[in-house]
Amino acid sequence: MNVSEALKTRITCRAFLDKPVPEETVREILELAKYAPSGGNLQPWHAYVVTGKKLEEFLGIIAEKQKENPFGEGTEYDIYPKGLKEPYKARRFKCGEDMYASIGVAREDKAGRLAQFSRNFRFFDAPVAMFFAIDRQMGLGQWSDLGMFIQSLMLVAREKGLHTAPQEAWAIWYKTVAEFVSMPEDLMLFCGLGLGYMDESAPINQLRTDRAPLEEFATLTGF
Repeated sequence: MNVSEALKTRITCRAFLDKPVPEETVREILELAKYAPSGGNLQPWHAYVVTGKKLEEFLGIIAEKQKENPFGEGTEYDIYPKGLKEPYKARRFKCGEDMYASIGVAREDKAGRLAQFSRNFRFFDAPVAMFFAIDRQMGLGQWSDLGMFIQSLMLVAREKGLHTAPQEAWAIWYKTVAEFVSMPEDLMLFCGLGLGYMDESAPINQLRTDRAPLEEFATLTGF
C-alpha cells in the first residue's frame, strides 16, 4: 500500500473485530512512527499502549465511573474552540449527523446517542489501546509534532492492514488514564487511539466524511 492509498483509506474505525494484534506489529508501527517530523528534533511525544487483561481491567474501571459520571472528569484543554465559527461549526455538525444516521440513531434519540458516545470508552472494541501525552512545558509547535507522530502511526497501521480510531474523547478521563498508566505529572494527556482490524460489515464503518474542495483551503500563486 502506498502513502496515497493509506491516506484515502484511513478513517476513524468505530467497530473493530475481536482479533488480536501481535506485539511485534505494534512495536513496528511505533518504531516507524518515530520518524515523524519534529522541530529541533525534540520528539515530544509519549505513548502508552495497553492490551489484553490490563485493557479489560482499565475499561472496567471506566465503566464503573461512567455510571455516576457519564461525561467524565472535565478536560485540561478545549477539544473544540468555544464559539466555533463557520465553516467549521457546520462541518462538525454534519459529521455528527452523518455518523448517527449511519447507525439509524435519530437526533431526538438521546439514549441512543449517549450509548454510541459511551462506545468511545471501550475503544470501539479495539484490541489495542494507545494514549498519547506531551510534556506540559511544550508549546503549540510541539503539539503539532505530536499530531504528526500520531498521523504517521495511523498511516503505518494502514500499511499493515490495520485501522485506527483517534479519540480526543479520552481527554475527559485524563485523571483516571494518568493514574492507570502511571503517567508523570509533568505530562498532559492529549488523546486515546484504538488499533485493530476493522469490522467491514459494521454500517458505521461505511461512513466517509466530506472533504472541502482544494479551492476552499488552498491558495496557489505563481503557477
